[in-house]
Amino acid sequence: MISETEEVELFKQAESQVNNSTKVQHLISQIKRMQKEAVNLQHYGKFEALKKAEQEIATLQTELDGIPLVKQFKQSQVDVNELLQFVATTISTTVTNEMEKTTGGDILQGTTNKRNTK
Repeated sequence: MISETEEVELFKQAESQVNNSTKVQHLISQIKRMQKEAVNLQHYGKFEALKKAEQEIATLQTELDGIPLVKQFKQSQVDVNELLQFVATTISTTVTNEMEKTTGGDILQGTTNKRNTK
C-alpha cells in the first residue's frame, strides 16, 4: 500500500513535527494575517501599504522556508508527489496497454482494431 511506504511515513512524521512546532505555527499565522491585510489593502487601493505588506510576507516566508523542519516537510511533499505520479503513470500505461491488447490494437500507434459487434 502507498500509505505504508517510506516516503509517506517520512511525510507523516514531518507533518506532525511542523504541526507541533510553535515557531513554525506562529510564522504561518503571521503570514496568513499579513495576507488578509494585503487583500484588504489592495481592495481599498492602498498600494504603498500593500507593497510594505507584501515585503513583510516575503520576509516571513523566507524565514519560514529557512527552518530545517520546513525544508524537510517540503521535500517529503515532493517525494510523495513523485511516488503518486509514478503510480498514476504506471496504472495508466498498464490499462492502456491491456485495452490495446484485448482489442487487437497497436500499442505503438495507440489504435484499436476491433469494433463493437452485437
